[in-house]
Amino acid sequence: MRTRAGALQGVRRWSRECASILETRPKGAPGRDKPVPYDGNRRGTSIVKRASASLVVFAGIVLSAPLMADKPNVILVMSDDHGWTQTGYYGHPLVKTPNLDDMAAKGLRMDRFYATAPMCSPTRAAVLTGRSNDRTGVFNVGDPINTQEMMLSTAFREAGYSTAHFGKWHLNGSGNPDHQIPASDPRNPGQLGFDYWLSISTQFNLNPVLSRNGVPEQFEGDGSEVIVDEALEFIARETKKGRPVFVVVWYSTPHRVFEATEEDVAPYLDRTDKSSALQLGELAAMDRSIGTLRQGLRDLGVAGNTLVWFTSDNGGLPDIDYGEHLGVHPDTTGHLRGFKKDLYEGGIRVPTVIEWPGAIEPRVSHYPSSTTDIFPTLIELARLDPNSINPVNDGISLARVLANDEPPRRDKPMGFRAVAGRAWLDNDWKLVRNYTSGEDGAFELYNLVGDPSESRNLISQRPDIAARMMKDLSVWDASIERSITGADYREIPVQALPK
Repeated sequence: MRTRAGALQGVRRWSRECASILETRPKGAPGRDKPVPYDGNRRGTSIVKRASASLVVFAGIVLSAPLMADKPNVILVMSDDHGWTQTGYYGHPLVKTPNLDDMAAKGLRMDRFYATAPMCSPTRAAVLTGRSNDRTGVFNVGDPINTQEMMLSTAFREAGYSTAHFGKWHLNGSGNPDHQIPASDPRNPGQLGFDYWLSISTQFNLNPVLSRNGVPEQFEGDGSEVIVDEALEFIARETKKGRPVFVVVWYSTPHRVFEATEEDVAPYLDRTDKSSALQLGELAAMDRSIGTLRQGLRDLGVAGNTLVWFTSDNGGLPDIDYGEHLGVHPDTTGHLRGFKKDLYEGGIRVPTVIEWPGAIEPRVSHYPSSTTDIFPTLIELARLDPNSINPVNDGISLARVLANDEPPRRDKPMGFRAVAGRAWLDNDWKLVRNYTSGEDGAFELYNLVGDPSESRNLISQRPDIAARMMKDLSVWDASIERSITGADYREIPVQALPK
């Protein structure tokens, strides 16, 4: 069982060994404590105590090696149902996000960055494949990803990186009632390119139970802080070995059901309703964990060689009551139209910041981009094998954008599919049919630069632009339908793939 005392001893042991490296006296790698199995009964189950971040990382020790000189560490961080305006740097009237604000001030703030889909699992599939979600078999929330997909995690592993996933997975289609991911699951993170994983299929909040390489383990504390502490331990171990890391940290904050500590909720209780205060409390803990992550990288001496890419899986929750759910107040998307599940801007435009000290100039970009661009971008920045991505993909490299050599226009438009919904975004213009309209619903046309709130439908005034975009969307849509048959997978015949 890992207790706080045990963690302290482990850190002291690590500190001695790291010091011995600096003194050129070799030591063996420290052993890991065995995971604590979760027996389904909270009472009497061993709790993993969280050591403070200052104990997890080892201040003042620079862990660099020739292997890492031209291989940046890459950390992908993603929130869950995080609305575009739910940050301090966008002027939210209540929520405080000092660490995200500082990251935005010191990094690249992407103000027109889009989730590939307006819901969870589909966007996760797009991040790891560079492909529109329907190509991968992930049509809706909870759908399992096709195992034939070429994964970003595999590309990094084959390039010599240590790879790890922490937090929400939601790509295995698991029907387990406790949402745990067993080692036998053919779509667990370990089967899809990750050397190490501490994950759960769906939601986790306070005192979570997470699967460490397939073995359930109970933790104590806020889930966002738990997975960041664990990620820092992994980064410390691997950088000590001189290996670059690719780490995915996927929060479940601020997804329903909301849970937060009394301390995190207290500042908001007298300023909004209790449900909304709980969500804002979740965001406070998540933001604190982002600060822990950034400080931990500095303490390890690897911040300058580490790219951290923060985004959300879709837009924010609505401010109206529906079913058993109360609306969130203040609203989560500000002047943008729509919310999660919508193909209007509020459902797919998400808060995004990329930080790479010394490599990315602090600024704000309005270049249109999306989660399908992450894989192609990292191929270029981390010098991954260009053939590690499926050639039928939907992204472009944003390396020029990150280098402050931004092209005046995006050459490759972005397509979106969500059930019956369709959208085609070509720089300033957006053609959209929201999912609520059905397959026979009318399309709308908006100029997003002049009308980011999508309040003036210009389809009658600009039929020329609408016709061109409709033609391009139809070609792309046909390509998606062909991918769904399995045509993009070289090792199988062209036929419909089972989910």
